[in-house]
Amino acid sequence: TYRGVVIRGVVHNDHPDAPEMWMPAGSFWTQPKGQVHITAARGNDTMAYIEIDEGPYLVHPVNEAFEGEEFPINVHESNVVWVHPFPVRGGADSPALAYLWGDRTEGAVNGTLVRIPAGTIGLIDGHPESLQAVVIEGHASLTFSGEEEAHDLEPGSYFRSTGDVWHRVTATEEGDCVLYVRTRGPISVFPLRRSE
Repeated sequence: TYRGVVIRGVVHNDHPDAPEMWMPAGSFWTQPKGQVHITAARGNDTMAYIEIDEGPYLVHPVNEAFEGEEFPINVHESNVVWVHPFPVRGGADSPALAYLWGDRTEGAVNGTLVRIPAGTIGLIDGHPESLQAVVIEGHASLTFSGEEEAHDLEPGSYFRSTGDVWHRVTATEEGDCVLYVRTRGPISVFPLRRSE
């Protein structure tokens, strides 16, 4: 089984006989192991983040396909449900989360989209064990707790941390920054003012 998030361009992933559903940047899909499917990209500049929990990733003939207990999921970016855990007073936008898969209890692995609004700062606190993130949309700078150096992030950028680390993500004024974050346990995202 693998999961994918579209970073650039459009992707179609489904049974070969299914009607086309082209998913743009910010869309999410899962492909259960053993099932027949086709993955296609349209255009010359398409990129997606793909993750698999256990390898190796193998391609087999159609006659070796099998049905498991999982079902495929295709979520077009327009159907992603965003939750604002920390509304900001005065009408300012705040970071938002879209829970995609997994269990957010202590020790469980899960995946979440995090949106930091343009021109704002989000402080991401993942579980101390591990946090991995890929930039899906927008541009930002990242500063880890205990460091002063800022790292530029653009779509496709990846960062990870282990231990008790805070991640200060500042989205540029040009647009929101969306991250796909995989962590073990719950994730928290707090809004910060520029002076903090």
